[in-house]
Amino acid sequence: MPGASLEDHIERFISHLATERRCSPHTVEAYRRDLGQLASFVRDRAGHDDVSPRDVDLYVLRGWLGSIARVRSPATVMRKVAAVRTFFRYLVRRGLAPKNPAAELANPKLRRPLPTLVDVDAAKQIVETPQAGDAESLRDRAILELLYASGLRVSELAGLNLEDVDLVNLSVRVLGKGNKERVVPFGHPCADALQAWLAARHELRHPRTGAQDARALFLSTRGNRINVRKIQYLVHEYGALGAGRADLHPHALRHSCATHMLGGGADLRAIQEMLGHSSLSTTQRYTHVSIEHLMRVYDQAHPLAKLRKKPIPTE
Repeated sequence: MPGASLEDHIERFISHLATERRCSPHTVEAYRRDLGQLASFVRDRAGHDDVSPRDVDLYVLRGWLGSIARVRSPATVMRKVAAVRTFFRYLVRRGLAPKNPAAELANPKLRRPLPTLVDVDAAKQIVETPQAGDAESLRDRAILELLYASGLRVSELAGLNLEDVDLVNLSVRVLGKGNKERVVPFGHPCADALQAWLAARHELRHPRTGAQDARALFLSTRGNRINVRKIQYLVHEYGALGAGRADLHPHALRHSCATHMLGGGADLRAIQEMLGHSSLSTTQRYTHVSIEHLMRVYDQAHPLAKLRKKPIPTE
């Protein structure tokens, strides 16, 4: 549709992401927000509402990103660059734009921080903190065990159904990013925690109606599927109680799972498949984490590392 407005093209692109590429709702919403901000900037710059993709060139994009860079982080700017590049690639492939003006944009310099981690002893303390024995505590223990044992994303864990868990083969079937399915193993301690929770699961129901989600693996105290925010709160709470770490989030247990597996000799490709990474370069971050951790341990423990370096004599 050559005569369509910029907003019309954006809406069709968003629909393409959701239905054809089957991107996650979070990705779709992020692209919608970023491209909506671009359309607003182009309208303001043009002085009228009738704008099209032809009104967007390299200089317009640089002006838009420059205004964002003054108040937002390089990571945010990089995400917006990726969104506009993908959008114009889509238009060019369909003959709706003569070229991709975003192809010439330079990425902002971005240093990715190392993941938040806990050591093996701290991870054990955290997952063993819920000990009351009631249904809530058994649920919390099973959630923490599964996060650390399998390295699941918090959204993946919240979306698990009862039929996804195989306690015989010690594995869970996960629907990850891009609706890609994978099977992830877990160990016997996690299986024991899951069995204990499943035996008490019937106790978590709506206090007034007695209703309960029939499929969800993990339930709230009102019998609904547990949500991501609640799991984040639980990890934060038990991280502080069990290991004195008030900075923890579910991804920290995912990172710790991968790092501890790598330290135990697991193959990078196996970790990549387990975590559901589409690119091995994402998984390779954990090699840097392991080296950093090894150097810290060396500096603290090796007697030669503690010796002060003698100054080199000068003539």
